[in-house]
Amino acid sequence: MAQEGFTKFSRVSAAALGSPIAFIANCFLVLIWLGAGPIFGYSDTWQLLVNTVTTVLTFLAVFILQNSQNRDSKAIHIKLDELIRALHGARNTLVDIDDYSDAELQALEAQFKKLAERAHAERSSRSLPEKEPSA
Repeated sequence: MAQEGFTKFSRVSAAALGSPIAFIANCFLVLIWLGAGPIFGYSDTWQLLVNTVTTVLTFLAVFILQNSQNRDSKAIHIKLDELIRALHGARNTLVDIDDYSDAELQALEAQFKKLAERAHAERSSRSLPEKEPSA
């Protein structure tokens, strides 16, 4: 139950943190803080206020955004796994690729680079048909 509540909270919070309204509101708050500088004589307390508030908010936002990113990444992986599973001729061994070691991932990357080089060579070797002059 608590997990579902946090998930909903993080989804809504991440959307709010990334919105144009949040950006504009933060710019407005910074301007207010800057405007208050002369009133407080640019004191250490005036500087400490913005440093503390931004540090705490950034610290909390990291966890909210990471949770949201983890969920998005998981959903994308599941969708890609389904596409791999459904495509005839696709290597079903790639479904669990996120569990592969770095060495296994590098070996696969090398295979795909070779495929890309072959495709590029084939494209380059084919000459494009010339356009016929228009009448």
